[in-house]
Amino acid sequence: MKPHSFSIGQTIQLSGGKYTIAPAGKYTITRLLPNDGIDREYRVQSHHDGHERAIRESEIRSIEDLAAR
Repeated sequence: MKPHSFSIGQTIQLSGGKYTIAPAGKYTITRLLPNDGIDREYRVQSHHDGHERAIRESEIRSIEDLAAR
C-alpha cells in the first residue's frame, strides 16, 4: 500500500458522495490513520462545524489542486 498522500495540518476538500455521510466542504487533516488495505484513511476536522471524522483518501482533494483548475 502506498504511503499517505496528504499530511497533518493540510487543508483538503471533502467531495462528499454516494457513501460519504460527512458534509462536503473544507477540512484539516489532524491524524494519519493506519491503512486498511483498501484505501488510506485520515482523521479530519471540519472548518464549518468543528466536528472530527474519519475519511478515506479517495473522498478528498487538496485545496491546491482545486485552485489550479
